[in-house]
Amino acid sequence: MRASSLATRLFLSATAWVVVILVITGFVLSSVYKDATERAFDRRLNLYLRTLIAEVATPDEPPDRQFQSLGEPLFELPLSGWYWQISRTDSEKPEVRASRSLWDKKLPKLEEHGAELTAAGIRLGYVEGPEGQSLRMVERPVDLGADGKFLVSVAGDAAEIFDETRSFDYYLGGTFAALGIVLLLTTIFQVRFGLAPLKRISESIADIRSGRAERLEGEFPVEIAPLARETNALIDANREIVERARTHVGNLAHAIKTPLSVIVNEASAHGANPFASKVLEQTDLMREQVAHHLERARIAARPTIIGTVTEVASVIEALQRTMEKIHRGRGVIIEVKVDASAKFRGERQDLEEMAGNLVDNACKWAHSRVFIEVLVERPAAPGAPPTLRILVDDDGRGLSAAELAQVSRRGQRLDESKPGSGLGLSIVIDLAALYGGNLSLGNAPIGGLRAELLLPGV
Repeated sequence: MRASSLATRLFLSATAWVVVILVITGFVLSSVYKDATERAFDRRLNLYLRTLIAEVATPDEPPDRQFQSLGEPLFELPLSGWYWQISRTDSEKPEVRASRSLWDKKLPKLEEHGAELTAAGIRLGYVEGPEGQSLRMVERPVDLGADGKFLVSVAGDAAEIFDETRSFDYYLGGTFAALGIVLLLTTIFQVRFGLAPLKRISESIADIRSGRAERLEGEFPVEIAPLARETNALIDANREIVERARTHVGNLAHAIKTPLSVIVNEASAHGANPFASKVLEQTDLMREQVAHHLERARIAARPTIIGTVTEVASVIEALQRTMEKIHRGRGVIIEVKVDASAKFRGERQDLEEMAGNLVDNACKWAHSRVFIEVLVERPAAPGAPPTLRILVDDDGRGLSAAELAQVSRRGQRLDESKPGSGLGLSIVIDLAALYGGNLSLGNAPIGGLRAELLLPGV
């Protein structure tokens, strides 16, 4: 996907939101699970704490009585990470009783670590144990009145909390990674599915440009249907404008030709009068210029018609038959070699005019032979349209470099004895340029002039 495409922007924005949401959700779930694990661990510690407090508060017990293991064997294993401790706090010489697991060590006091009493009268927190272990500890001060004041503490290895939370985080991370991949694949599908109508419109417009279709057809989503309607309306309006322009050009041509004919007739009626000769000379020039500019206006309107395709072979074969009849008296032979797949992206009458001017010019200058070849050149770049190459060779005398430059100028002629106004090549150049093509002149392999016309193909 291209960086500037709509699909890329939708995919990247969806990816960013998926990542942000999954990361935030992951942190929240991890925090909630850690809190739940801590609460379960604290309930276990509180159970042991209440059992110890009950033992301390039991009357008539010998002071050196050893407490039971509270049902947890880890309290009996040295430095196991599970400890309990009972300290008397109202005597000058503190009395401390502890689990066997604590060995000869002592548990720190949470009060000294800044832990505050909760509403239940206990303190909770993390402390460092005898062997540098991280411990989760709960302690509670107990006042037995005349029997004394005690601080009862129970601590458990916090590694259980951390390991449980870490294991959950690993599973959560793996699950969210898989979920993220699935969501991204789903996003790709949604983007492609959602933008499919736009791609269909793009392909339909390409078909219209290439001449395979005339309008956008089919059903489109309500968001895109107005675009399709407006595009079809634009195509129809374009065709109407072109038709009106052609009509106006034709009307203008007739409107101008009639007064010019009257002037020519009036001037011719005065015989060899110098003034009449000058009028006739300027009138001929006016006719040529009017014909040229009307032709320019006419051909300028044509390429604006979208979606017109012309079969080249039929046009060239028709020209061959027509020109052989016109130049039958001179014995000119016209040979044709046309690629059957050649198609011109434009109107038939424009191709006829361009090729007709070139072939007619070649027949006028040829001694006996004219060769027409049509080639289709496929582009190297994928998706680019092919190029139509039309070669028209004659076996005439050819042209020098200076003559080639002169004959390409509008209205310049090398031999006034040849019929025509001299505007043929100029019109071909103008018309080809409007289609994005060009005309070049050179030397033909058969000895005369080669006219090479490049046009857009299909």
